Amino acid sequence: MLPVKFFQWCQGLAMSQVYRQSVWLFAVTQALHLVAITAFMGAILIGDLRMLGWGPAQQSRAGIARSAHRVMFWAFLAVLLTGILQFTTNAMSYSRSWTFTYKMWLLVATLVFTVTLRRSVALSDDARFPSWVPKLVGAASFTLWMAVVVMGRLITYY
Repeated sequence: MLPVKFFQWCQGLAMSQVYRQSVWLFAVTQALHLVAITAFMGAILIGDLRMLGWGPAQQSRAGIARSAHRVMFWAFLAVLLTGILQFTTNAMSYSRSWTFTYKMWLLVATLVFTVTLRRSVALSDDARFPSWVPKLVGAASFTLWMAVVVMGRLITYY
């Protein structure tokens, strides 16, 4: 866990004070965050569904993964930027939230899984792995990303 001074520093930024004083700025940022999450999860989901054997069977896993990569990349950058802006507005309360801490650890683990194992399986030829490997990786990816989303939503309540 990060030291409390880091959270105090984040909350003391001029940007976070502007966000706390504005009536609409936080709401717009949160709306953009949700749109970016939706785009990112859609790109993840189409690849995971193809690995599970559903979706457009006439397209290869690698073709779908390459098509979704650009959307995933830009949507993730938008999620990251808007998430950081939201974090700075209330950093001290996030520092005390077990759900926020758990979400961040889960997010890091899921990102590592996504850029390593999921990426290598998704970009591979369809015949490279036995059929159960992509299905297992697709199911794990879907489960991990949904857990990150659910934990993000639970931050509001705990």
